[in-house]
Amino acid sequence: MESLQSWVSEHKLTSIGTLWASAIGASLAHSRGNGPLKPSLRLIHARMHAQALTLAVLSGAAVYHYYETKHGGEKGEKRN
Repeated sequence: MESLQSWVSEHKLTSIGTLWASAIGASLAHSRGNGPLKPSLRLIHARMHAQALTLAVLSGAAVYHYYETKHGGEKGEKRN
């Protein structure tokens, strides 16, 4: 788990881009079975889903960073 966290930490933009592209692919695949929509509407919906997922991940990363900044330093001080 630590190696994954360090890789994501070093490659933030690549991680977000990969997540975004995966979300678009998954949304497009899901929408193929949901009735006859135009390809342009499928793409618009897929982009919206991917943006929502990316926003959620970025919000989670901000909360994680805030938590680590606030509480990570305190844990380090208590150990000494």
